[in-house]
Amino acid sequence: MHFSKEDCLKFVKENDVRFIRLQFTDIAGNMKNIAITDKQLAIAFENGVMFDGSAVAGFSGIESSDMFLFPDPGTFSVIPWRPQQGKVARIICDIKNHDGSQFEGDPRYILKRTLKKVQDLGYTFQVGPECEFFMFYNDDEGQPTTITHDSASYCDLAPIDQGENTRREICMVLEEMGFEIEASHHETAAGQHEIDFRYTDALTAADNIMTFKMVVKIIAQRNGLHATFMPKPLPGVNGSGMHINMSLTQNGSNLFSRGPGTTDISETAKYFAAGLLSHIKGITAIANPLVNSYKRLKAGFEAPVHIAWSHMNRSPLLRVPAPRGEGTRLELRSPDPTCNPYLTLALVLEAGLDGLNSRLPLVDPINVNIYNLTPEQEKELKLERLPSNLLFALEEMKKDPLIQSTLGAHTFNKYLATKALEWEAYDNSIHAWEIDKYLKSY
Repeated sequence: MHFSKEDCLKFVKENDVRFIRLQFTDIAGNMKNIAITDKQLAIAFENGVMFDGSAVAGFSGIESSDMFLFPDPGTFSVIPWRPQQGKVARIICDIKNHDGSQFEGDPRYILKRTLKKVQDLGYTFQVGPECEFFMFYNDDEGQPTTITHDSASYCDLAPIDQGENTRREICMVLEEMGFEIEASHHETAAGQHEIDFRYTDALTAADNIMTFKMVVKIIAQRNGLHATFMPKPLPGVNGSGMHINMSLTQNGSNLFSRGPGTTDISETAKYFAAGLLSHIKGITAIANPLVNSYKRLKAGFEAPVHIAWSHMNRSPLLRVPAPRGEGTRLELRSPDPTCNPYLTLALVLEAGLDGLNSRLPLVDPINVNIYNLTPEQEKELKLERLPSNLLFALEEMKKDPLIQSTLGAHTFNKYLATKALEWEAYDNSIHAWEIDKYLKSY
């Protein structure tokens, strides 16, 4: 059910909802919230709820720190794991400045601004994310370890899959919150899991990703486990990705479909794919935001390294899964679940639209396992690679004008500055591997 303001107020009154969590997302993709009582909800809808924007990384300076949360009633949902007497609900919020103007650095607004362009063209951008995560044991002090809770692999089941019950509980909670779960299963690495939810419009998908990450962590914690979306918590095994399945529709028809009787995709899909490939280097610092993200993007671990596309082949960056007709879609395989989904989807869409508007030609598909190519074959095919670390990704981000025009100067500059400091801190650290490798030898 898509709630209006009146629906929210009526539901709260009739269903013993006493607290409402007003949620929002910072530029790094972290969920934040302020809680209000039921008696303040009507006021929040009308006047917003003030918070200190200077205390949120990447938002505002101390000299203009008063900012306001305005609840989006369509995102109202009761939180199922909270008490059922004196219920707790959540509403995702948009952010405004103290003078009532839209805050340009609100990640949700950045995506909404891009979606308005698509809407004006008569399109709908549909997205289906595939979010992977690990579950680990906690130590005696309750701190997370990297000891996995099972030794299962892809699609194994109990008793080898020790996370089956927790995963089922996560799915049930998500369904209570309005999700339509399509599938859940154990992933390839020990302790790794995936839950897929149904295709929907991009704004709802981004909201759902943020809710999904919150639910996974809380339900895992309630089961004595620590869930992490860290891209590469363990060496030598697959990392966790957030594959983005996407399509453009118009009047309910999939514009990526070429029609019946062919395995090919439409010209619209090819232009869109070409735009993605041409801007992916600049997008990578947003889609893969951590130093650790680049430990996942290594050959041989089901994560892309090369900028290429293919039908069904899972080794390139972009692939076209088997379903055709209304199920035709592109799957971008590089993003990981630590990214800010609002910013990532905005950039992916803008890149695709640039390909569409400029009618960019799509290179030939690569239909072999790219991981097995020799350097000579790679050079012959003129294959480029994704940035290999966060520093290189930030440099590519600076080069691409589409990134700044999509994010806006505020978010673009704040993000670059924040991530540059993160890289510097990492680069200046002495890591355990260096001590183990060099301390006794030199």
